[in-house]
Amino acid sequence: MSQLPFWETKSLSEMTENEWESLCDGCGKCCLHKFIDDDEGDMQPTDVVFKGERVHFTNIVCDLLNTKTCSCSQYEHRTDFVPDCVKLTKDNLKDIFFMPPSCSYRRLYEGRGLPAWHPLLNRQKKTAMHKAGMSVRGKTIYEGQVNLDEFENYIAIWPLNDID
Repeated sequence: MSQLPFWETKSLSEMTENEWESLCDGCGKCCLHKFIDDDEGDMQPTDVVFKGERVHFTNIVCDLLNTKTCSCSQYEHRTDFVPDCVKLTKDNLKDIFFMPPSCSYRRLYEGRGLPAWHPLLNRQKKTAMHKAGMSVRGKTIYEGQVNLDEFENYIAIWPLNDID
């Protein structure tokens, strides 16, 4: 008799810190700059509305992200370098409306399960995720290389992809 994996038997709030951390698929999409638009003009194809807020995803990524591995180069101390870096926790998950639809935490919170490309389902390897095009690898530009006042030139819809 096989034992079900922890993400199928525990709620997010019941998980240990190690279990919680292992849910991160390592896609790097949370490191993309996102802009909340309060303009009430006509909806555009790149507009996404989460909890009443219009959010624009861009292909601009934090300078701390290693875009080859899709890992933060200063993960343990990232908020020291980037004070507004969001640390996703069990307590604030319901309030972080701008996580991409493919985010494993968001998927589990919404009752959708892990996607087939998730590293926990692929012997802890990110290969399937990269092959499925679900990471930021090869799609971004560092924030230090752009004028953030011109973010509209970097709006992207690929972060909204969510395949199983």
